[in-house]
Amino acid sequence: MLKLSRAIVAWAPSEKSALRDPLTLLAAGWADIVGAEVAANSAPVRLADGTLVVVTRSSAWSHQLSFLAERVLGAVAARLPGCGIERLRFRVGVLPKRNAPRTAASPAKPVRLPGEPVPSASAQEALAQFARHVDAATRAKRSAGWKACDNCGALIDPSQKASCAACSAARSEGRALAAARLLFEAPWLGFAGTAELVDGLKEKEYERIRSRLLKRWWGMLERARVAGRLSRDGRERLVASSYVLLRSKLPPEEIMPATVRNVLGDELHELLYGDSPLQTASGTS
Repeated sequence: MLKLSRAIVAWAPSEKSALRDPLTLLAAGWADIVGAEVAANSAPVRLADGTLVVVTRSSAWSHQLSFLAERVLGAVAARLPGCGIERLRFRVGVLPKRNAPRTAASPAKPVRLPGEPVPSASAQEALAQFARHVDAATRAKRSAGWKACDNCGALIDPSQKASCAACSAARSEGRALAAARLLFEAPWLGFAGTAELVDGLKEKEYERIRSRLLKRWWGMLERARVAGRLSRDGRERLVASSYVLLRSKLPPEEIMPATVRNVLGDELHELLYGDSPLQTASGTS
C-alpha cells in the first residue's frame, strides 16, 4: 500500500498563481530592470529552483555583474514581486535576438531623447551607472517612507504590511501545504483542530483548501471509475478514505459502510472495496 507521506506529496494542491511565465516577463522588461546598456549585453534565459540564469556577452560582463548581483536581485524583486528568484548565475553565451538587424543599405543613427544618458564607454562604466541608479531609487524610497520587509529586508511600500509580496506568498504557500497535509492525514480535525496546528490559518482559507482538495480527489476517483481499475499502488483507496471524512464532516467512529457508499456511489464503492466491509474511513479496509 502507498505510504501516507508519499500520497500527501503526490496529491497536495499547488498554491502557485496562474500568472504569466516570470521568465517571459523578466525578458520583456529587462531593459527597465537593469538599464538599456546592461540589457544590450545580457539577458535572462532560464529560471529554475529559485535561480535566474543570465547570459552575458563576455566574461568581463559576467564578472562585473556578479559584483552587482544583490542590486540586480533587488531590482528584479521590485519589478516582479513573488517570482521566487533567490540567486543569480551569470554565464557567457549568445544573447537572444531581439529585433532583426538593420540592412547595410539603410543605416540609421540612434536618436537620443532629451535627458537620456550618454552611452557608457565600457562595461564598468555602464555597471557603475546602473549601481548609481539603484542607489538613487533606494534613497528616494526610504525618503518616501518605504520600510524594510521583516523577513528578507527588501523595501516595501508604507501601505503594505510588515512583509513583502514574495515573503507573504511564501508564508501563504507553506501554510496551505501544512493545512492540506493535515486535511489528508487527519480530515476529522475540522477547521478548529487544523488551525491549532497551522499558525495564521483562517477559516476562509481552510475552506478554500478543503474545496480544492475535494474537487481534485473526486476527479482522480472518477477517472478510476471510468477506467474500471485502480492504480497499482492503490492510492485511490487512501484518497477515498480522506475524501469521505472530509465530505461528510463526520468523526471516524460515526462513519458506517452505508455512509461511504452514499458518498462515493455504488459503482465506485464496489471498485474500491469490492465485497470487503470497510473497517474505518481512515485508510484501512
